[in-house]
Amino acid sequence: MRRDYFTLEVIDAGWVDTDGSPTMPKLEISYEGPRETLTFDFLKTDGELPPAAAVDVSLRLQDTIEDPESQGVLSLSDRLTGDLFFEMNVHVDPMLDFIRAARRYGETVSDAAGRYTVTIHVGDEHHLTFDKRTLLVYNSEGNLLRQHSIIPSGVEL
Repeated sequence: MRRDYFTLEVIDAGWVDTDGSPTMPKLEISYEGPRETLTFDFLKTDGELPPAAAVDVSLRLQDTIEDPESQGVLSLSDRLTGDLFFEMNVHVDPMLDFIRAARRYGETVSDAAGRYTVTIHVGDEHHLTFDKRTLLVYNSEGNLLRQHSIIPSGVEL
């Protein structure tokens, strides 16, 4: 499946409710490629969508994090097998703003609650929405950047 079939919109990064508390940020992913390809990669063998707990979200940098024009690859993968469901090219700066917003939001909710929402649209149709607590950021050499990742307290990597 090609990366250019996907587009990303970051929503509510930095927004607050009328009471001044941060809103839950959202990653809205749209897929405009062949539907059969996404269905094959994202559905389990029994035809069911994976539960949120079985999906890992990560950002792999392709350049240095200090470069404002830095690019990265956002991926969703199977937590148990590591198999990719899909990946897409993204600009890093909006993702870092998103991560900061998710951390701010996470300070207002319990440790068990989601920090952000991922929504996937296939064409004009809503396909999947789930809340996530973790987003791991890796540099171009594959090293985890803890200070830029979303890792709930008590989670050991």
